[in-house]
Amino acid sequence: MWPKKNTTTQEMSFYSQGLNTHRIPMSTYAKNRQKILARFAALGSTLPHSAILLQGGVATCRDDTDTDIVFRQESFFHYLFGVMESDCFGAILLETKKTVLFIPLLPSSYLIWSGKIETPDYFKKKYEVDEVYFTTEIDTTLQSFGIKYLYTLRGVNSDSGTASKETVFEGITKYNINHTDLYPELCECRVIKTPEEIEIMRYVNKISSEAHIEVMKKCRPGMKEYQMESLFQHYVYTHGGCRHVAYTCICASGPNSATLHYGHAGAPNDRDITKSDMLLFDMGAEYSCYCSDITCSFPSSGKFSDEQKYIYETVLAAQRAVMDSMKPAVSWPDMHLLAERTILERLLKIDLLKGSVEELLEARISALFMPHGLGHFLGLDTHDVGGYPKGMERSTLPGLKSLRTVRKLEVGMVLTVEPGCYFIIPILEQAFKDPEKAKYLNEEAVRRWFGFGGVRLEDDVLVTPTGIENLTCCPRSVADIEAVMAFST
Repeated sequence: MWPKKNTTTQEMSFYSQGLNTHRIPMSTYAKNRQKILARFAALGSTLPHSAILLQGGVATCRDDTDTDIVFRQESFFHYLFGVMESDCFGAILLETKKTVLFIPLLPSSYLIWSGKIETPDYFKKKYEVDEVYFTTEIDTTLQSFGIKYLYTLRGVNSDSGTASKETVFEGITKYNINHTDLYPELCECRVIKTPEEIEIMRYVNKISSEAHIEVMKKCRPGMKEYQMESLFQHYVYTHGGCRHVAYTCICASGPNSATLHYGHAGAPNDRDITKSDMLLFDMGAEYSCYCSDITCSFPSSGKFSDEQKYIYETVLAAQRAVMDSMKPAVSWPDMHLLAERTILERLLKIDLLKGSVEELLEARISALFMPHGLGHFLGLDTHDVGGYPKGMERSTLPGLKSLRTVRKLEVGMVLTVEPGCYFIIPILEQAFKDPEKAKYLNEEAVRRWFGFGGVRLEDDVLVTPTGIENLTCCPRSVADIEAVMAFST
């Protein structure tokens, strides 16, 4: 029998999908608000009669239809308020530290189509804020609190290059607006996770890891790639309450595994899996907007061939070398170069390359086989914010230019560690024609790997005072993978 919905005030202080899913206390978001208040206090230039004001995500429909797109909250807004509903605003009054939520004034027809219209008092208890008003009252409410200055969000995500959405409401022109200070400070808040955020990320990693194992057990030659995507999504929602995945699932088999972001609309995980394929499945669930990002690579047959085993263990050696070296104050670009060095050493041993490791690194031959960066920040977005704060520059060198951060590691950061080794035919064909690249390549030997695809291993790790905690718990050794797949036959 399904458990009854608990409507007590105490229960409304937590977010949970019920059953055995993780319970997130609303104090999580109160602590996030305390972090931004502390950063503003440290700036020493906060204006009097001022407030932070953020606009949440807006409910949208598909194109020109009335078909709803499943809503997902805007990440910065969720970080500070934990609100799941659309079309809200939130304010933090900087002098009194009061938190005010503004909710939409819903029409009476909402009762028919979408259910009960909750009162402001309901939202006050649910999200543990000080005051709740309607969005039609933003201007009058702010004036009643004596607010004259607003800090609003304006910034460009250094990872995506996309600008944040600015706050807009009727009457905003009456206020003095500071667009510059809030965005970088909020990004820095999100880079270092609180204990509560870490617990959420442990949970979503646990569920996602279990789902990857389920896919590994059930995968068979003759199945479609999209069936693996379906198995993953079914597991994380059924067992974890994860309605959203963190990004479009990548379920690449055989030569498709050399396409880094395979699975998009033009290549929708639609290939038949064959018995000789190396598989690369990059999938992560999302719980209450917090993301996981995990990649498993394994043979469709359940047994590694000699070639599959060698490339797999090459990537595994790179990942382990990085994880063993990660700790506070370590440079992330240095970790990327360590992964490249490990991969090059292994490729030299099977005569795919010529020269010394140092020569190969200098010539950026490593980027031919791993053109992406080692990993990225993870949190409320898969490629989370804060990778390039002011004063940090992106490299222009192949491979290194794809790094999503160049920062030194700090306690509380959560990053992915995802080295890979791919045989991307267009990149390698171009290198064969470049004398400065070709002299390091054993062309005949490299060509024998055309059609293999690639291998990537991706775990999500937390930086601790002494090293890291691996939040991901998927089988990684050849023996463990073969044991899991043998059990399922």
